[in-house]
Amino acid sequence: MPASTDRPGFRPAPPVRPTMKDVAAAAGVGLKTVSRVVNGEPGVSEDTARRVRSVIDALGFRRNDGARLLRQGARTGSVGLLLEDVADPFYSQLSRAVEEVVRAHGSLLLTGSSAEDSARERELALGFCARRVDGLVVVPTSADHAYLAPELTAGTAMVSVDRPMPGLDVDTVLADNRTGAATGASHLLRQGHRRIGYLGDAPDIYTAAERLAGYREAMAAAGCPVEEPWVAMGRPDPLELRFALARMLTGPEPVTALLCGNNRTTVAVLRELAGRVERPALVGFDDFELADLLAVPVTVVAQDPALMGRTAAELLFRRLRGETAAAQQVVVRTRLVPRGSGELTPPATR
Repeated sequence: MPASTDRPGFRPAPPVRPTMKDVAAAAGVGLKTVSRVVNGEPGVSEDTARRVRSVIDALGFRRNDGARLLRQGARTGSVGLLLEDVADPFYSQLSRAVEEVVRAHGSLLLTGSSAEDSARERELALGFCARRVDGLVVVPTSADHAYLAPELTAGTAMVSVDRPMPGLDVDTVLADNRTGAATGASHLLRQGHRRIGYLGDAPDIYTAAERLAGYREAMAAAGCPVEEPWVAMGRPDPLELRFALARMLTGPEPVTALLCGNNRTTVAVLRELAGRVERPALVGFDDFELADLLAVPVTVVAQDPALMGRTAAELLFRRLRGETAAAQQVVVRTRLVPRGSGELTPPATR
């Protein structure tokens, strides 16, 4: 009597993929015959091949290319992309650009988000390597990537993008973060601002540290000392951001302009400023959707994530083709996009 499927704790058996043995049995041929048909090899009559293909279609059999390639010692035709957060608009554009290059080379892209967690990054990176990806494009989170050295030595190509990869000598694609932030601060200084606040990401993140340095350099070059309350660094948190803005915008000498270190911070700051009548000038690092359609369009220092992604992927495939030159660093320029918010002058001059 068959087991009841409605009893407590019953779990149906998981579906099983049909194998070559199943095809051979159903078609009434040998395993080698099925293998020849699947791989397009000669030595099988047209009638037999037609019968085998009919059984393949009926059973829904699919060749296991990964296992076949591993047995042959060949590449798997796959690339791993490890981002901070695939939902971030910057990384989604970068990811799409990488995918287009990977696809053009006849490969598949596997993508994961580290969420700025070094343990999760390590788990994902090694997981990709365990699946024998041909190469990795990584937005690094960990302070040391020596754990990937054995994979690099074994032939897995690697490229770092957006940040350097500490512990490994690999090709790297970066935005000109320091110059970009200095350009944003200098633009505000040219509008007459001398008290400029800076809100950035956690200072242990490479890009955040570089952009803070660019802001400080521009202020120093203009002879404007930076007061401690004018700088707020940390992961985006609405309450902390509110306190930071209150500290910057109140008191006897409030800041008259703000430089935001990334697109998420810019959007959060705009939300906090929405109810204010008197608003500071603002420049954001990173463009974002609809920035040009707000009541006061937002001036930004724009990166080119698509170019960064394409460049990183192309460098990866050069390595896969056998290029052995020394690792190189490619720096992609940023550009200032004036739209209105960064052109506001200090209150006394309006």
